Amino acid sequence: MRVRLIEGGSLPAYADGIRRVYADVFSAPPWNEDPSAGALYVERLADDAVRPGFTAALATDGGAVRGFATAWTTPGTFPSGRSYGHVAEALGPDRVGDWLCGALEVDELAVAPEARGTGLGAALLAAVTEAAPDGRCWLLTSVHAGATLRFYRRAGWRQVPVPVPGRAGLVVLLGPDHPAAHL
Repeated sequence: MRVRLIEGGSLPAYADGIRRVYADVFSAPPWNEDPSAGALYVERLADDAVRPGFTAALATDGGAVRGFATAWTTPGTFPSGRSYGHVAEALGPDRVGDWLCGALEVDELAVAPEARGTGLGAALLAAVTEAAPDGRCWLLTSVHAGATLRFYRRAGWRQVPVPVPGRAGLVVLLGPDHPAAHL
């Protein structure tokens, strides 16, 4: 399998594979998304690809997409849409400003079920986070995603011990080189 960084403008060529992997991963527990969410993700990805600092990594095997990861730089003015408002409420303005604004935000990481256990997830994560400014990177995941949390912990990520409000059970994780990860 080959993992490489890919320009946002090149992603449409891999849209079918990305859609399939997304649907395979996120239709399973604990996410339980409708499989059609893969198509919605690919549509959203076109907008995400123009965000400042956008980076994507793609894993392919014989031309087939086996996994992907995307990230971008969190704006200096913390957004309020999606889950951002809940994160801001949980962490407060000082920690959001110091820890998250200007940091690399990992948005999605997905590995096809048949490619799990091969180190592919770690390679994708490393590819999109290697250029994190001053090692500052972060992400959200669900507290209900036990295997996902174990994966990030093995990779050195640390969970912020403050629950994010809302019914999704989200938690903030800081990358292993994030200055606040060891507080």
